This record gives sequence, structure tokens and C-alpha cells, in this order.
Amino acid sequence: MKINWLVVTLLALPILLSFTFVHYGHHIDIDIDIDINIPTTLQGPFKPVTIPLDTSSRGNAIDLPDDDHRVQRRARGFEPEQISISLSTNHDSVWISWITGNYQIGDNIKPLHPESVRSVVRYGTSRFRLPHKAEGGSLIYSQLYPYEGLQNYTSGIIHHVRLTGLKPKTVYYYRCGDPSILAMSSVHYFRTMPASGPHSYPARIAIVGDLGLTYNTTSTVDHMMVNDPDLILLTGDVTYADLYLTNNTGSDCFQCSFPGSPDETYQPRWDYFGRYMEPVISKVPMMVIEGNHDIEVQAENREFAAYSSRFAFPSKESKSKSTYYYSFNAGGIHFIMLGSYVAYNKEAHQYKWLKSDLAKVDKNVTPWLVASWHVPWYSTYKGHYREAECMRVAMEELLYKYGVDIVFNGHVHSYERTNRVYNYTLDPCGPVHLIIGDGGNRQKMATEHIDDHDDEGVSKCPEPSGTPDKYTGEFCALNVESGPAAGNFCCDEQPDYSAYRESSFGHGILEVKNQTHALWTWHRNKDLYNEAGDQIYIVRQPDKCSSKPQVKRNDMD
Repeated sequence: MKINWLVVTLLALPILLSFTFVHYGHHIDIDIDIDINIPTTLQGPFKPVTIPLDTSSRGNAIDLPDDDHRVQRRARGFEPEQISISLSTNHDSVWISWITGNYQIGDNIKPLHPESVRSVVRYGTSRFRLPHKAEGGSLIYSQLYPYEGLQNYTSGIIHHVRLTGLKPKTVYYYRCGDPSILAMSSVHYFRTMPASGPHSYPARIAIVGDLGLTYNTTSTVDHMMVNDPDLILLTGDVTYADLYLTNNTGSDCFQCSFPGSPDETYQPRWDYFGRYMEPVISKVPMMVIEGNHDIEVQAENREFAAYSSRFAFPSKESKSKSTYYYSFNAGGIHFIMLGSYVAYNKEAHQYKWLKSDLAKVDKNVTPWLVASWHVPWYSTYKGHYREAECMRVAMEELLYKYGVDIVFNGHVHSYERTNRVYNYTLDPCGPVHLIIGDGGNRQKMATEHIDDHDDEGVSKCPEPSGTPDKYTGEFCALNVESGPAAGNFCCDEQPDYSAYRESSFGHGILEVKNQTHALWTWHRNKDLYNEAGDQIYIVRQPDKCSSKPQVKRNDMD
């Protein structure tokens, strides 16, 4: 028998494909490294798959203790700590953030004076010569409670400095701090994003959600960093400091353990998170969007104080008036970060900003549109099912109209990937929704589905009355009007829009190959570092799903 070694080779190895497609009337020849063993969305929609729960690998959902060396303060005096990087709207600018001075917690706290320490960054393209200098601003925030016996908190001085005039795909070295008091950091480095363009993309983008600071978290971060990401997206729920009383007593379920207790948090968990993550996010930019565990209500109903103060956001650069929603470019990808816990109806500023931002996208420059917010629209897990239905009703049509390709969410503590879907109906032009809320927080994993039944055959579908919108309090989650579940609140089997779901901790990596193909890989913590749990090429079809938004002059100033 003769063996066709060419066929064997093609089956065993990735191959280079060349083809032509029409993009807005232009013929474009593309070469792509495609592994023919990995499916593409062009082969879908796929039949729903559920991976059975592996009860032997629930991980270690226990928070790192206060005395863990990775969360303890090592800075002396006003030396910088908790150093991090975030992106501005384009490759030529980044934000450097850090904290000086220690937090205070107790009854008689005295906030530090932000103006007492300067915010300076020295930087350049050589570790041994940092000729450029940038200065920025600083602030402190406090978490205050109008109840006797609760401990108040005030942060160290938080610094944000924006660097501008940077070259694309270039390594920059930097030190931050206040040189006038000899309080400068050691030398760190970062690499800028590629310039925006249809052939220019970051190599790997890591996506994590609902991270927290448990031993599972450390496994997620270790696995993520083995993949050497150029950018990290965190889809909300950063520290879970709100699962603690102000005296540092914690619980997986706050209201279960402390019924009737006012909302409390233990804010030093944010400092622990910043210290633990510094070795990562002092060199890899991390972009964050708010989650429900970041709300942290305090005196005078103030919310999101830690989230809005500790991270730098390109809100002003992207014409947003809020840290809760903003946008930025990373090479040929335009990212839209939306807020699940701020007004989103058509009269709200967020909706008007989104419409304006989408209208200004030039797909000849940024062909890929990626959106992210915390609460998923298409989850088939019982917990949080259709919780964001009001947001979906308000915004889905707009995102569909402008051709959003991929949506990343968290909130549900498991992994799920959808087929392309729009309005609960399979649609080849709808986005792929990816739930990646399995970062490792102490509340453990979501395991029950809407189509599950108990031992007596009773459905685990939640009641519609139990799914009010967390922001508006309204009930938009009525019976489904279209698709196979039309007329029902839940399906009796895994819905056709759900392609793959699994209860396991992990993270995802997005590799955009060119203007039509992106490789998505989900990695489980329990697997070897280079093993894929779920993998697919997400393929855009600009000739079939054309969107040509008109650029408008309304900048929402």
C-alpha cells in the first residue's frame, strides 16, 4: 500500500492557506496559518456540548491570607508599589499607575495629602538611559460607613501618569515615583501595542473574569502568564473585598453569613490584589470593566470608589464621561467596554456614547469589533440567567447593526461559548459570546444549568420573578419570543445558541491572525499549561455581514 505522505503531513500540521475575498468592494489576498484540525465558526452552528462536571478538581477557592508574602507590603516610606499599566485609546499612549504611602483602617483615620508626593515617570527605549519625563496627577479615596462599630478606610496616594508620543511595537523602560524625595521604583518595562491597521494585531490577548485573590486565582494567573499575553482584559469582579466585614471576617456568601448586616467591605483586599498582580501588570497592560462585586456601596450611597480610583481608564480620550464605559484600539481591534451597572437605555449617556463611538469606527483600519461587559446576555447557567435582559433589549440591535464580532463577559463562574447568535436566534452575522467568569474567586464554580432537572424530574429553570435587572429593578426577562424556546422562559434542553459549556476554572487567549480569522483558546487550570480545553477559529465574513457606519461629528463632548 502506498502512503500519501503529503496528505499525512497536511493532517498532522498547520498549513498555510491563501485565498481571496471581497472586503468593501476590494479584493484582498491573505496568507494565514490555519490548523485544519481546529474547527471554525464557518462550520457552525455546532450542536450543543456540555462537559460533565469533574467533582475531583474543584480547585482551592480559599483567599490568600494576610500573611502571604505575595500580598504583604515591601515598599518603604513613599516608595512606589502596586505598579500597573493600562492603555490609552491608541498605541502611542499608555497610563502608568502606582501607590505611595500605606492605607489606614480604623476609627480615627487621617487621609494622606495627594499633593505631598509628586507623580513622575522617567522612560526611554534603553534600560540604562531614561531621557523622557512625564508628570501626572494623584488622589486618595476613602471607604466610609455611617454605622457605629464599622472601620473606615483611606487609601495610600494613587498616582496616574499618561505617557504620549510612543512608537508602536516598541519596548520602553521606565521608573516611577518622586525623585525629589528619592522615592523612585526600580526599572520596569512594557511593550506598546501595534499601530492600528488591518494587518497589525497583538500576538495574544488574555481574557479573565471574576478573578478574586484565591489559590485558584494564582493558578489562573500562572497559566495565563505561560501564554505570554501582550494585553489582559478583566471582565469585572476584581477582588471580592465585599465578601468581608470591615474587621476582616470573610464569607463565600455575605448575606448568608451576616444576615441584616449593612454592606461592608475589607478594602485592604484591593491593596493585596495590587501587590500580588504587580509583577504581571507592571509590564503587561490590563484593561478592566466593573462588576457587581466592585460596587461597594458606602456612605452617601457612593459606589465603585476603589474601582474608579485605582485604575486608569481612557475615558476622556474615548469621549466617555465615565470610568464605567470606554473604548480603545489594540492594533486592528477596536474594543468597547460597557457598564452593566450604569444607565444603558436610549436616553442614557452610555447608549448615546456607544452609538457615537461605533459610528466612528473605520473597519478599513480596525476590522475587528470586540465588546466586553460583566453580565452575560446569553448564559445557560441557572445563576444570573437573563439577569441583564434589559441591557440586551436596549443595546443588542445597535451592536448587531455595527457588526460586533466577539463579546466577552464574566459574572457566571464557569465557561461557555455560544454559536453566532442575535435575539436568541442563530445568525451567521451575530457575535460569538464568550463567558469567562471562571478566574478563581472564593464563591466557587457555577454548576447548574437552566435545562437541568433534579432527581424527581423538577426543572431547575429559575422563575421569571426571580430575575429582576440589577440596575433598573425592572423585569425584562419575559418568555422568549423567538428561536426554539419561543413562548418559554427556559429550554428543556441545552439551547441551540449554546455551543460549549463547562464548569472549570481557567482563562482564555485571543489571537487575531488577520482581518478575518481569530483563534480563541480556553485553557483549564487543571490541565497542562499548553493544553486547550476549547478552541475555535472565529471567522468574520465582511462580504456577507457588511456594516458601513457613517462617521459622525458628534463627539459627545
